[in-house]
Amino acid sequence: MEHSGISRGTRTLVIVVAITALLVALHSLFSQLSAPDVYDADDTEIAVSPGDRFSVRLTDDPGGYRWIIAEPRPDPAVLKATGGHLATGGPPPAGPARYLAFQAVRPGRTDLRLLRCRRCGPGAADEAGARSLNFRVTVG
Repeated sequence: MEHSGISRGTRTLVIVVAITALLVALHSLFSQLSAPDVYDADDTEIAVSPGDRFSVRLTDDPGGYRWIIAEPRPDPAVLKATGGHLATGGPPPAGPARYLAFQAVRPGRTDLRLLRCRRCGPGAADEAGARSLNFRVTVG
């Protein structure tokens, strides 16, 4: 019998490590392909993993109000905004919902402040009807 210089134990360890790496890669791929998590206005603590995508669902208010990411903006090294959309035809009494989408970038913690405003310019937080929501996002 010819020996390649690698012991049976080492060969088994290499195979186990390779299978583990494959499983981790598949889990990561399936996590990104699956639907993102959706958080509501009362979910003030959000915990996600690097690379995860998630949305914050907000009731869309009539009367010309819209939701924006307010100052101070989240740490871009931890959290990145990726867009949003309006889902119409929701069941009463909720009605239409606005989804703001995000992607976790790297481990860390940041605050996400959302503001409902009409003009949404300087001083928007002080305008009549303005409302703010605060979330603590932990990427780990």
